[in-house]
Amino acid sequence: MYFAALLARTEDGWEASDTELDDVETLSDLAELAREASDDDTVIVYIEQEDAWFGIVRIEGEEDPRIYVSDGAAAARSSYGEILIREILGDDLDAELDELESLDLDGTEDGEPLSDDADHDDEPAGAAAEAVPSAPVGDVLVLADLGLSERELRALDSDALAVIADALGAAEVLEAVR
Repeated sequence: MYFAALLARTEDGWEASDTELDDVETLSDLAELAREASDDDTVIVYIEQEDAWFGIVRIEGEEDPRIYVSDGAAAARSSYGEILIREILGDDLDAELDELESLDLDGTEDGEPLSDDADHDDEPAGAAAEAVPSAPVGDVLVLADLGLSERELRALDSDALAVIADALGAAEVLEAVR
């Protein structure tokens, strides 16, 4: 289950709205959705998947979006996360992402039984694990000028949106849409 919110900076402060991602298939679709939601210069799109990962996309006018994802490997396993990861790490991830999709969360191939005598910690997840780290990826300074430092951003895990909205001074308007 995904939750997505748009935070748009206006002359009067921040405005918040939740948003549906049903028609989003590319980063361009997401950027267009954000630009349509607000004529203002700065829009922050927040996407979260059940506390597994969150992503921030910052859109400033017609500039290229700036992206941060809290856990690259977790995001790469989801449809919206894959959109962000592809933009961050490049289109040459097709083979690596295909390999990730064929793995169950326990690290076995689809349909492959878990072996009690196998030590799965010694088995590499393959090129995909190296190409998509299980760590933050993207622009760690995406919110630095708005009050959330790199260190604070990297430390976020659960309820990241509330911390981000608080740092931006948008906590009250966000609560109205949550």
